[in-house]
Amino acid sequence: MTTKRRLFVTTALPYANARFHVGHMMEYVQADIWVRFQRMMGHEVHFVCADDTHGAPIMIAADKAGKTPQQYVAEIAATRKEYLDGFHISFDHWHSTDAPENHALAKAIYLDLKAAGLISTKTIEQFFDPVKNMFLPDRFIKGECPKCGAKDQYGDSCEVCGAVYAPTELKNPYSVLSGAAPELRTSEHYFFKLSDEKVVAFLKDWTQTPGRLQPEMAKKAAEWFDAGMNDWDISRDAPYFGIEIPDAPGKYFYVWLDAPVGYLASLKSHLTAKGIDYDAYIASPDVEQVHFIGKDIVYFHTLFWPAMLQFSGRKTPSQVNVHGFLTVSGEKMSKSRGTGIDPLKYLQLGMNPEWFRYYIAAKLNSKVEDVDFTAEDFMARVNSDLVGKYVNIASRTAPFLARHFANRLPGVSMTDLQGVPLPAGAGAFAKAVAYSAEIKQAFDAREFSKAIRLIMEVADSLNQEFDAFKPWVLAKEAATNPTAKEQLATICASSLAGFKALTLFLKPILPELASRAETYLNCAPLNWGDLQLPVSVSTFAPEGHQLGDFKPLIQRVDEAMLDKLFEPPPAPKVVPGGEDIAPEVKIDDFTKVDLRVAKIINAEHVDGSDKLLRLTLDVGEGRHRNVFSGIKSAYKPEDLVGKFTVMIANLAPRKMKFGVSEGMVLAASHADEKAAPGVFLLEPHAGVTPGMRIR
Repeated sequence: MTTKRRLFVTTALPYANARFHVGHMMEYVQADIWVRFQRMMGHEVHFVCADDTHGAPIMIAADKAGKTPQQYVAEIAATRKEYLDGFHISFDHWHSTDAPENHALAKAIYLDLKAAGLISTKTIEQFFDPVKNMFLPDRFIKGECPKCGAKDQYGDSCEVCGAVYAPTELKNPYSVLSGAAPELRTSEHYFFKLSDEKVVAFLKDWTQTPGRLQPEMAKKAAEWFDAGMNDWDISRDAPYFGIEIPDAPGKYFYVWLDAPVGYLASLKSHLTAKGIDYDAYIASPDVEQVHFIGKDIVYFHTLFWPAMLQFSGRKTPSQVNVHGFLTVSGEKMSKSRGTGIDPLKYLQLGMNPEWFRYYIAAKLNSKVEDVDFTAEDFMARVNSDLVGKYVNIASRTAPFLARHFANRLPGVSMTDLQGVPLPAGAGAFAKAVAYSAEIKQAFDAREFSKAIRLIMEVADSLNQEFDAFKPWVLAKEAATNPTAKEQLATICASSLAGFKALTLFLKPILPELASRAETYLNCAPLNWGDLQLPVSVSTFAPEGHQLGDFKPLIQRVDEAMLDKLFEPPPAPKVVPGGEDIAPEVKIDDFTKVDLRVAKIINAEHVDGSDKLLRLTLDVGEGRHRNVFSGIKSAYKPEDLVGKFTVMIANLAPRKMKFGVSEGMVLAASHADEKAAPGVFLLEPHAGVTPGMRIR
């Protein structure tokens, strides 16, 4: 009897600055297949995830959009369900790293690490953007990798060679926000002592323990140890959207400290809602903590995360399963070149999500390998395997059962196939039973491509056996030949028993298709215990069992849909000497923007800003508005007073360092505002009055 496992499973937390891309869907499908398999085995599984909401990139993007960070990430979070439901991802709970549970857990872990003597402070030199007047987050600094020399690499890690470094180590750095060369300034930062001897000793043992990491990841970790461990900077200076360090006002946890804590916070929220004691559950020695992540975030999950947990007195992960990237026809995905796959577009085109799930599963194994998606291979695999092999068995058998056996399963007995006695329970169905243990092992080991290869071998055998019996010939003779009727009964029963076994095997990958098959089979939801030995055609497809009405189970891939999926976006219209025309909008989009005539009552310089002027505007409301505008390089304040301009009157107020901006005035320029001819404030014709609407 199989021991019941207790599994806590997560995927990497997506950063809440954009909608899902197809790489997310690949990771979620991989984890979901494994989770569904474990549930079918009868194991206890809690499958959770969350939005990674903190950090300077979100803070800056929200500010640019005129929203609070909370509003900004809430809008992104609202889009998640359509994708997850659309691709049949069975998370038990979806949470946020800005939730109270995450704030509390992150602070508690930090304080436990500090009590363990593993938090230190030191004054460091840090890049500062003199134009934006702020310390720059690592991801907003680019330059040349100090290890391999690759250009345009971020300030924390190299996407080419995988090196992790401090942003101050970059060669020829520049600010992503302004393009300016950053200045080095000092600031006190908090560090987790990753270089401490006991931490290094633990991590060496943890990463090299068989089963925790894939062999290639264990080897990579050993290379990091050989290069030497550096202490980890876990703090950031205000302004920063994140969790304030409890004993350091004005300092915030670096997003990578609180992001993985989001796994625990999501689990805690989920268990609390179910009435389960989180502390008792997570501390239980039989609970396995399993992570699915991409190869770009291995360092954080195999060094920082287990060390944080271990030395704060918590359970460390049981497995960290790493996968490669998803490429399209051998190329890195690019929307502009038409080599990307938009998962929402895939669904909106009416493409079956289980085509994608099957294709991805057929490509995935337990190694850290990239997965390449090609349209031709996608169509061939789905149409050949799912339609031509698996569904074909039921669609060929169903008419004989309906016509000759009143849609009930017939009994089987000794029969003859080309002169060779074929006992009931043998043949292709016996192959399905024989392969079941290896298929089960492949699913558990995340060797999905191997599982599919074995499943399709069984499907081939079932189709070949069906053809060898020639049921279309037996059906013509059945009315007058008892032997032919007996043989027809045998092939129909054994084929349907085989189809039922294939449905069970494919169910973790194709839950909706399996559900439709179960409806036809008129059986309870299939689980792996249904194939416990001894099993035969007679026990798996019992005589007299009433079947449902057979309906088409899945359609073939339509080539026209694939053409539309890979259709590149329309080429932008270009204005000679200017910028590309923005994507087309509808009239409803335009009417949402309330443009008004504004009179400039006053204009003045803004202390501490090289770009901004403060404008006092009359928009016909009986009060004045305060608006900051980046037109200082083009206008003197005294020249603007008394002029009329155009402003967006219904833009959400934006809190800036210098005050609140209550709208936006409109100006014309090329993308590079410093280039000729410069910046021009829009001025309406004489005769306008404040508050007139532009229509």
